[in-house]
Amino acid sequence: MAASALAAPAIAQSTPELKWRLTSSFPKALDTIYGAAEVLAKYVNESTDGKFQIQVFAAGEIVPGLQALDAVTNGTVEMCHTANYYYVGKDPTFAFATAVPFGLNQRQMDAWLLYGGGQDLLNGFFKKYNAVGLMCGNTGCQMGGWFRKEIKSLEDLKGVKMRIGGFAGQVLAKLGVVPQQIAGGEIYQALERGTIDAAEWVGPYDDEKLGFNKVAPYYYYPGWWEGGPLLHAMVNIEKYNSLPKNYKAILEAAAQTANTHMMAKYDNGNPGALRRLIGGGAKLQPFSTAIMEACLKSANEVYAETSAKNADFKKIHDSYMAYRNEQYLWWQVAEYTFDGFQIRARRA
Repeated sequence: MAASALAAPAIAQSTPELKWRLTSSFPKALDTIYGAAEVLAKYVNESTDGKFQIQVFAAGEIVPGLQALDAVTNGTVEMCHTANYYYVGKDPTFAFATAVPFGLNQRQMDAWLLYGGGQDLLNGFFKKYNAVGLMCGNTGCQMGGWFRKEIKSLEDLKGVKMRIGGFAGQVLAKLGVVPQQIAGGEIYQALERGTIDAAEWVGPYDDEKLGFNKVAPYYYYPGWWEGGPLLHAMVNIEKYNSLPKNYKAILEAAAQTANTHMMAKYDNGNPGALRRLIGGGAKLQPFSTAIMEACLKSANEVYAETSAKNADFKKIHDSYMAYRNEQYLWWQVAEYTFDGFQIRARRA
């Protein structure tokens, strides 16, 4: 009886009743990228018998999608689910938390975060914005986007008004593109009205839902600026630090589950969507080697320029790129050879 009496207060303290709000940067219609936040909330709720509840709100229900991190920083909500490269206007260092041109693929990104010191580096940076980041979803390598006209050469890129998020806009600006930062739910209207000439979002599964093929027929690949773009659950640092240890572990495990869920769902949905888009008239084309090489040169110039004036950027850039180079030392051996053979065999 004495033991039970002593244990009860400790148990009560470790399982408080909490109700948090999470604002997403995405609309509900994009069930996979928005759905990762719902997966996280579901696992937290069920793992705590409903004592720790997280209510998910779509972009615009509390704040606009591109202000999700601001709502966490100022304590309007406890959490958000977002792509941190939306905030490169605050600091370009945010780009490394999602994706940068010619960077890591999805599995390499997970490895850098979990075992290469990446998440510790990012959370050291996130402290400036009163937040802690938990990896919470990845789309895999994205597409290069939808264009109203064919892009045959570098000259064709000049003057193109393109919806493109994050750091990549600065890279393309060097080649004459006019980058536009537009939230996902607003891209179709801008493309339809001619406010923009091109737009990238994610890949076939989402692009089909958004209907971009109806207003821009040329579908380019690859999205060299997003080899493995990561989503984060960003948590207000004071709220995170106040959680009992077991709730922190549950929240982190739920975010990891959502991370796996999103990638698997995109991998499942993209093949069929791509087949339907092509069947409906989409003109699938690769960026030329000349365009890819010019973009790589431009990206390296922007990295050098930004590193020279931003210590946070340089610190994370140096870790990230060294890790990328080491990863591709391995990737070119088994992974690339196996996939290349499988693709050739399928075609045969």
